[in-house]
Amino acid sequence: MNVYDFDGTIYYGDSTADFIGFCIRRYPKTLLWLPITAWAFLLYILGVYTKTQFKEKMYGFLKYVPNGAVERFWQDYQKKIKPWYKAQQRSDDIVISASPEFLIKPICKIIGINTVMASKVNRETGATEGLNCHDEEKVRRLYEWDKDAKINEFYSDSFADQPLADLAERAYMVKGDKRTLWNEYEPTGYEKFKKMFLSREFLMFLIVGVINTFSNVVFSAFYLLLLRHIFIGYTEEWYTNTAFYPGYLTSNITAYLLNSTLTFKDRLGFVKYVKFFMSYIPNLIIQGVIVGLYTKLINGPGVIAYAAAAIIGVPVTFVFMKIFAFKKKAD
Repeated sequence: MNVYDFDGTIYYGDSTADFIGFCIRRYPKTLLWLPITAWAFLLYILGVYTKTQFKEKMYGFLKYVPNGAVERFWQDYQKKIKPWYKAQQRSDDIVISASPEFLIKPICKIIGINTVMASKVNRETGATEGLNCHDEEKVRRLYEWDKDAKINEFYSDSFADQPLADLAERAYMVKGDKRTLWNEYEPTGYEKFKKMFLSREFLMFLIVGVINTFSNVVFSAFYLLLLRHIFIGYTEEWYTNTAFYPGYLTSNITAYLLNSTLTFKDRLGFVKYVKFFMSYIPNLIIQGVIVGLYTKLINGPGVIAYAAAAIIGVPVTFVFMKIFAFKKKAD
């Protein structure tokens, strides 16, 4: 038998996103649920909600959607099933997807796929039954269905499906209509960028970055005032540049605590902090140069120099921190 992911694999795009857009256009009341979805997404980014909990909140919009909406949706969107799939379809094909079962099962039945494993979401309330059908959960669901299941060919558009790919005799990465053997696929520059910066980790890093930027400015401003009282007669440029470094080092401890516990979910440790600090050296250099140039060329308030330097150094710091300080074996 052959096993397929659904969204991005045999369907052009994301069926859940398309369905939400369809419902917003057809049933404007669903817009009332957007603030709740946005709040749930923030809690997911902060690590308060799991992906399953976030999706459960998101699917709450279904209470505003009348019966028959799914059927009407597929009347318009059935055309997005990929032609290459129809050309090679077999009677024993299986779809295993993280999308809600109530949404993709009807279209699978229409096109002749009899076995569908997907996230079980209550069509009326949006409540999730069990875990989101993702990653290892897909394997568990497959073996729950048949403990002796053997996959001839597996197709997916995401490396998140590596657990299923490992079970298949042959696995293919699908991008658009192109299918490439799993182990021969090379991610594009955009995919690498997306994985690095359009991720939960980076969004969490930005939130932590806002806090750390504030602490950096506060600590540097504190040392600026302290130096003015202890060392009399120096230039404003000297005060601003000198105060930056102890302020930076103090705020760096705050950054480590926040990023370790919230962004990368890693345990605290002295050696890890040393690696963390070393990953911040490029950021320290960048910020030091910015503060130096600011005092040379503009010579304005030191607080502005500290804030500008902290903001500009964010992307570089994230890359070094992810690769060096919080690198995981799976990365």
